Amino acid sequence: MRDPDNIATSDAIKLARDVDPSGERTFGVLTKLDLMDKGTNAVDVLEGRAYRLQHPWVGIVNRSQADINKNVDMILARRKEREYFETSPDYGHLASRMGSEYLAKLLSEHLELVIRQRIPSIIALINKTIDELNAELDRIGRPIATDGGAQLYMILELCRAFDRVFKEHLDGGRPGGDRIFGVFDNQLPAALKKLPFDRYLSLKNVQKVVTEADGYQPHLIAPEQGYRRLIDGAISYFKGPAEASVDAVHYVLKELVRKSIAETQELKRFPSLQTDIATAANESLEKFRDESRKTVLRLVEMESSYLTADFFRKLNAEPEKNLNPSDKKKNAEPDKNPNQSGHTGDRLNESYLRRIGSNINAYIAMVCDTLRNTIPKAVVYCQVKEAKRSLLTNFYAQVGSREKERLSAMLDEDPQLMERRIQIAKRLELYISARDDIDAVCWK
Repeated sequence: MRDPDNIATSDAIKLARDVDPSGERTFGVLTKLDLMDKGTNAVDVLEGRAYRLQHPWVGIVNRSQADINKNVDMILARRKEREYFETSPDYGHLASRMGSEYLAKLLSEHLELVIRQRIPSIIALINKTIDELNAELDRIGRPIATDGGAQLYMILELCRAFDRVFKEHLDGGRPGGDRIFGVFDNQLPAALKKLPFDRYLSLKNVQKVVTEADGYQPHLIAPEQGYRRLIDGAISYFKGPAEASVDAVHYVLKELVRKSIAETQELKRFPSLQTDIATAANESLEKFRDESRKTVLRLVEMESSYLTADFFRKLNAEPEKNLNPSDKKKNAEPDKNPNQSGHTGDRLNESYLRRIGSNINAYIAMVCDTLRNTIPKAVVYCQVKEAKRSLLTNFYAQVGSREKERLSAMLDEDPQLMERRIQIAKRLELYISARDDIDAVCWK
């Protein structure tokens, strides 16, 4: 700088104040001190009296154009610079704090100080990024082991993760299991209520069944064969709602399997394994459904196989409560008990037929109440509990016997996901290496 007296208003100072208002990053450097007019010097500036900075001013003497033209190397130039300051009557007392070498040392020390001050925040940012990358790797899954035993262990762990989600749906931790209760609380009672017992126990049908059951010889006291045939026929209607309950719960369980596979985060990277689990689970559900259907049909058939005789004995002891006055007038024998013969000429008495239908209807209502309670128990025992207990039992056995190549195929991944993992792993390695390097520098 040729005119150090105007240093405070120089363009360099103005620019420094604009970009560094606090002055923390501003260093003052005076060049071409050897070219100043005789009788002038820059001591006031270099000693901070003309314009004070937070950091000391440094004067330097660069190569002249003649030195450049002569290809004077930098080593020689630095030596000439030191000699200039050491022998200068104006700057000799400042020689130790002048020159390009001192400026380089000053800037290096300041840079190191700034870096050390920034290291904690840099380390924090690096650690945060490392944590984020690790979390991303955990989300998409770590690299798959090549060892067969490790692959088998991984498959079993993934199956257990799916099984936990599936059980949460059934037990109420996730939505869906309540639909099974809806089958028992709404669908089954509604289906039972719609059964056509009114039509089946009409006077016309009761007369038809009783007459056919008697064959060529009418019954003598009570039409027991007719009663049994009518009861068997009525009970058979319960098979439809029973099987419908089995199927409804089966479809709910299948849907829960599908949802559980979709919601198991660990499985998302393995489409082949998802398909294998879905196939195995649905095969098990089919077996559970078949066993459940057999069980509920047995419940219905058991009601036909042995009738509750006490129910009818109690009816015999009751008065004819269900007959209206006109029925009683039509009855040829007013004191007849419910199970006595009701012949009038060549046909069955209408009031008597109505009483048979009423008795059977009451018995069927009792059976209906029983099945309304026992069908859900059987369905839950055969399907829901079995699904919770052994949904993938057969699959575990099959997987345990498979060769390594088949295990690898089950863990086949989406190529895009594999590429994504490789890129994340590379970034993670770079950040960890950077953190280690910074730590090493800090401890020196």
